[in-house]
Amino acid sequence: MQKNSNGKHYDSQQAVLDQLLKHKLVEDLVHKQDMPHHDLVEALVRKESMAHLKRILDQLAPEEIAHILKEFQPEDQLLIWEQLNDDQKEPILLDVPISVLNILDKQAFKIEKSRIKAFDLLEGRLHEISINAPKDLIDAKPIWIDLVAPTFEDRIWVGDIFGIVFPDPDKLKDLESSARFYVEENGEIHLHSDFLLDKDDVSRNIVVAFILYQDILFSIRKEELPIFRLQRLRALSQPNYVSNSKDILLDLYAANAEYSAGALEDVYLALEVVGNHVLSKQMSDEEAAKILNDIANEEDLNGRIRRNVMDTRRAVSFLMRSKFLAKDQLEYSQQILRDIESLDGHTAFLFDKINFLMDAVVGFININQNKVVKRLTVASVVFLPLNVLAGIGGMSEYSMMTQGIPWPVSYSIFTIALVIFGWLTYVILKFLENRGHGKSDKH
Repeated sequence: MQKNSNGKHYDSQQAVLDQLLKHKLVEDLVHKQDMPHHDLVEALVRKESMAHLKRILDQLAPEEIAHILKEFQPEDQLLIWEQLNDDQKEPILLDVPISVLNILDKQAFKIEKSRIKAFDLLEGRLHEISINAPKDLIDAKPIWIDLVAPTFEDRIWVGDIFGIVFPDPDKLKDLESSARFYVEENGEIHLHSDFLLDKDDVSRNIVVAFILYQDILFSIRKEELPIFRLQRLRALSQPNYVSNSKDILLDLYAANAEYSAGALEDVYLALEVVGNHVLSKQMSDEEAAKILNDIANEEDLNGRIRRNVMDTRRAVSFLMRSKFLAKDQLEYSQQILRDIESLDGHTAFLFDKINFLMDAVVGFININQNKVVKRLTVASVVFLPLNVLAGIGGMSEYSMMTQGIPWPVSYSIFTIALVIFGWLTYVILKFLENRGHGKSDKH
């Protein structure tokens, strides 16, 4: 059975690959043609090619498309994703790894409109509760309530139902690190943790506030995060994936560590490209400035990842020390901590690599500056004796020495002598330089 499944995956993958190659070939040929209404023809060709790709994808099962997305390059993943219907996307996202989800999420494949989402357990699966009025939330028995950029009114009416006070998501960053994890007298467990948001344009840490109270997990944040979307999809599709609110919280922390690992892989790839450029033989100052900017961006992202995993470690350790977790949850927490420890070594290695590349680029800049200084030094050495001779030629003694010779002739001879003397000085300098290079090569 496994063989038939693999064969089916191969056939479907090959069909999609053939269509993508055909599309790129035809698009490249059309792009090079010089014809009237070129943009219109190019658009029609692309539309027809994508329609054929869509017909192939419509015949495939979600797990086949997920397998194809995992095997293809990011640009092809996005091209395939654009041809899928909305009802196809959610089942596919359940099977793709988080590395693919990161690529698709950068295209903002789904816009969350609801600020408040509530979930309960239905037949072992996480089930979203439809909330049209406060009464819907009162009658339900949720285990997770997720608030994304809630208004003041949202925080008030939801808080009144459950008897708690929600923090303002705009002020979560104002908390000191010592006040991030604490337990209230009424039994509320408060955690404020950083979650990484890695985008093409900017990467940043988003603070998320968690409250565990009466077996309900409340999460409050300012904007949507791919980690939360991924965990909702997993829990909605897989039976017995979570059994209570603490399972959901631990899964979010585990996904945060997994997301950080994916971001580290992106840093590795970016630094590999930079390293290939840095280790080239020559580099202009403009290229060095661009590379320094790229290295600085990757260093900033690596620092955010390190801060993110450190904060996750502190949160999981707090839950373990506070004795809120069951035995199986404690084992799961220890596995999360082991995963985080493995990431620490990677971030430390990347910091060393970044420092090496930074020093190498600065070294190239210094070499370029030394070359400029060297040219100026050679010019000054060549013209220094000429300046002395020119000063002598301007004295009255020179006029006395050339008395009887017409001044145009005397000064012409003097000028030719200066040129010859300067040329000889330059030749001597080049000879000494070449001799020095020869000795260094022998060594």
